[in-house]
Amino acid sequence: MTTDYPLLPDRHPQGDFFVCDILDAAPKGDVGSMEHPIFSLSTKPDTRPRKYEHNGMTVEIKPSTDGLATVHDRDVLIYCISALIKGMNDGKEPQQVIRFHAADLLKATNRMTTGRGYNLLKAAMERLAGTRISTNITTGGQEIFETFGLIERARIVRETRDGRMQEVEVKLSDWVFNAIRAQEVLTLSREYFRLRKPLERRIYELARKHCGRQREWRVSMEVLQKKCGSGSTLREFRRLVSAIAKEDAEYGHMPDYEIRIDETKDHLIARSRGTVGPDISDMVRIPELDPDVYDMARGAAPGWDVRMIEQEWRRWASEVPRNPEMAFLGFCRKWNERRGKP
Repeated sequence: MTTDYPLLPDRHPQGDFFVCDILDAAPKGDVGSMEHPIFSLSTKPDTRPRKYEHNGMTVEIKPSTDGLATVHDRDVLIYCISALIKGMNDGKEPQQVIRFHAADLLKATNRMTTGRGYNLLKAAMERLAGTRISTNITTGGQEIFETFGLIERARIVRETRDGRMQEVEVKLSDWVFNAIRAQEVLTLSREYFRLRKPLERRIYELARKHCGRQREWRVSMEVLQKKCGSGSTLREFRRLVSAIAKEDAEYGHMPDYEIRIDETKDHLIARSRGTVGPDISDMVRIPELDPDVYDMARGAAPGWDVRMIEQEWRRWASEVPRNPEMAFLGFCRKWNERRGKP
């Protein structure tokens, strides 16, 4: 692999690093901030207020003195959303205040676990709390008009002697929390965290939201620039997007979607690679299982809550199996092999 390869290295390839247990529940992003340009594409402090209007939706975003929250700061939200959705799938009631180990977040989002990595995480939480949003976008069926932050607050619960965070406590905004409770989320590729450029991440988010599992999605450069929240001229924006499409044609590095340019129509085209699985909203409807299978499942996965495993299996399945009972038992055996005793 050359140094020109567009993806970041996989810094934590071993599954054991994902000790927060979200490895088995792929990363999730909330639909509202995937569709609208909430986050800055800049890698330098972005202190310009912005207003976005599209199809009756209005979003005003105001930075703090630290600047707007960036696309990379979004990793914190993705981690929190993923952990809470995983808990909900396990039958737990989601809490607006979430506590986690900083190292878990850094590893799960492919970040450095050096002192610099912890400092960048602290700065990200400050920008997330400082960025204020006013919008009429609904989440969880509620329309929120007051100004709010993406997170209401962040607190370091414990810190090591050398100043590194150990435990962190984050209170999510009502807007984000309502989206989680309503499960208005989409699954993201883990390769998302290896994308180097903020614009690549933003294009992936938009493709994931608008293309989904369809064959392709087209958007004009003018509308794409608006949806990305780019402050570049249209000509410069077109050049940046074209460079991403050219790299993708060479390396195939963009997750889930092939990114190409239709120069004749001045469109970006996102074509599905066929790697996006079903989300909560389009889960395969597997019939009820024979009650006798649960005793056999307890033998295949001793000590585990087989009803919880069944929920995970139903979310994982991409089609109705020919023999659902045998397929479920096979899933239980693999579950137990991977995790051992609870």
